[in-house]
Parts: sequence; structure tokens; C-alpha cells
Amino acid sequence: MEEKYLEAVRFIKAAILKSQYQAARYVNSEQLSLYYAIGAYVSANSRKGTWGTGAIKEISTRLQEELPGLRGFSDANIKLMRQFYEEWSPLLAGFTETDQTGKSLTAVSDLSIVQIFLPESDKNRTQVMNDFNMKYFTSIGFSLHMMIIRKAKDIDERMFYIREAAIGHWSRNMLELRLKEDLYHHRGSMPNNFKITIPENKQYLKAIQSFKDEYLLDFVNIEELDISDPQDLDERVLEGEIVRNIRNFIQCLGSGFCFIGNQHRIVVNGDEFFCDLLFFQRDLKALVVIELKKGKFKPAYLGQLNFYLTALDEQERKNGENPSIGILMCKEVNRGVVEMAIRDYSKPLGVATYRTADELPGNYKVLAPILEEVPKLLEISAMPEKPLK
Repeated sequence: MEEKYLEAVRFIKAAILKSQYQAARYVNSEQLSLYYAIGAYVSANSRKGTWGTGAIKEISTRLQEELPGLRGFSDANIKLMRQFYEEWSPLLAGFTETDQTGKSLTAVSDLSIVQIFLPESDKNRTQVMNDFNMKYFTSIGFSLHMMIIRKAKDIDERMFYIREAAIGHWSRNMLELRLKEDLYHHRGSMPNNFKITIPENKQYLKAIQSFKDEYLLDFVNIEELDISDPQDLDERVLEGEIVRNIRNFIQCLGSGFCFIGNQHRIVVNGDEFFCDLLFFQRDLKALVVIELKKGKFKPAYLGQLNFYLTALDEQERKNGENPSIGILMCKEVNRGVVEMAIRDYSKPLGVATYRTADELPGNYKVLAPILEEVPKLLEISAMPEKPLK
């Protein structure tokens, strides 16, 4: 195919994808608006005793009769809409509700389908919402919103997950993983020396946000490996499990990581050295070496990792790439020792911990199979087959 046709394909494909994304955002916005309005109506009538016991179930049954084929309006889902409204209305109530043209809309009490759209110029925004763009709120589906509401009780935490899910186009499974590993509290908390080794401020901030202080390797189970004592877990065995589950490990690391290989060979003056795991981080435009340690952090580990980074920068770093970054993953870390040991190294280094599946809390082990079924039970991602009049 001629180059001019390939260019046409790329242009049309980009236009289609952009249109699909905008259409999905519009559908989400309309659906959230509908559910918020229904939730407000149901809350006003069910909480004040206007309706009797079993009213929501009866209303759901009648809706199915009036609109055959209607999906997503079981009594359980209508209660979720009520919860959605009640969780967010204290924050949204102080805002002027407008349509896309900026025209004020009527209140939700009459079951009108409101567009939850807050103009940037709104003078009444609270401090909590000051830095939050409402396009993120309307860009993710209702099922993701409910997962966030269940897991995150703090407003700032909820907004963090909403923003990240919108920007990263997270699926339910990805959001579940990020909630499970408590990304909100772990990202940007890893002890490191980035401030003194990455002088460019924008790159420094990206690096800080690209790593966590703890990684949940729930695909590695000591019990299944027939190892009686977790202390006997050899680093090479752990590395092998990570490589066998590399897709899961990359999800654990986060977006932008590309796996290059394990036991990557480095030759310096005829001597061979092998780093455990080598990645390229696209957002940072830098090689990332991950070294695995089965026990507690020791300052001596940093010297080896620093040496690998020096060799990679001299031998493999390409024009336009940033200096390589090294991450130690240890079973246990004394943060004070790490911070003292790491500060005098010249290469960007960080130290994190990891947990395997056998170390998860007992209640999580019991709940995990149930949590995996939650999205199926919600029945809330599908729009009605027939529009509501």
C-alpha cells in the first residue's frame, strides 16, 4: 500500500477512535446523570417514610412490566443509584447545575435528567473540588464509581481513583487491582534519592509518581511453590514466577512499563554481570532495573544496583533517553536506614517492599473470590435496551 494511503488509514483510524471515546464519555455522562436523578428521587421518598416497605422492589417489578427488556433497574441496582446520590450530593449540592451551554437546570427533585456538569468559572466550588476536573467524573462508568465508593471513604481518595481511572481508561479489573493494592497511599511514597539525582523538575515529579513503596505480587503463592518457610524463597525462584506472570507484574508496576528481559547481561572489561529484570519506562523515557532481594534491605545492595545503572548508561542508553533508574524490591525495609544509605549515590535509586499471595490478610483471602464476582452482580454497566420516556 502506498504511503499516502497508509497516512489516510492512520488519520481515519485516529478520528474513529477519538469519536468512539467521546461517544463513550457522552454515554457515561448521560447514564450518571440519569442514575443521580433517580437516586435523588428514591432517596427523598424512601428515607422520609413516604414509601412503605418493599416499595423499591415493587417499583422495579413494575418498570420491567412497563418496559420489557429493560436492564440495570433491579431493586438492588436502584438502591445503588440511591447510594450514589447520597454519597455525592453533599458535595455536589453546593454547585450550580448547568447544561453544556451553561444554562441552569432545574433541581433533581422532579426526576429531571440532570447533567452533572460544573463550569470552571463557578464561584461556589468548595476547596475539595478546586483541583478536580468534572470531566473525569463523567468519563468513567457507574460500576466503577460504585467500586470506588465501596472501597474509598475519603473524598480525596475517591477523586484520586476517579481521575486515574479516567486518564488511564481503566477496566473494572484494573480498578479492582489498584484498589486492592491501595495505590492512593502507596504511590509516591517509596524512599528514593530522585530529588538529588533527577535535576529536571518535570522528570523528577514523573519519577516520583511512577513507583510505589510496596508491590502486591498476589500471583506468587509460596504454598503452591511447595516451600515450607517463606524465608526459603530464593530470589531466582521469585524472578521465575514474575517472568511466568509478566503481564500481571506489569499491571502491578503500572502504565508505561515495557519488559526487556530477565538476567540481562552486562559486560564490563571482560567481566559478566546480570541484572534481574530490565524494563523501559515510556513515560520516563528511561531504562529501569529491578533487583529482587528475598530478605531485609542491606545498604550494600545499593552499590551493586548503582554499578548496573552506570554500565547501562554508558553502553545501552540511547540518544534522547534519560538516565537509567534502579529499584530494589526487598522483603523488609527499615526506612530510616534506606534514606541514610541512598542519599549519597549519584544514580536514581529507590527501595520498595513486596508481598506475596500467602501474606494477604485472612479476610481478604475469604473475600477475594466474592470481590471478583461483584461486577457481574452489579448488572449496571449496560444501558436500557429501550430509552426511558
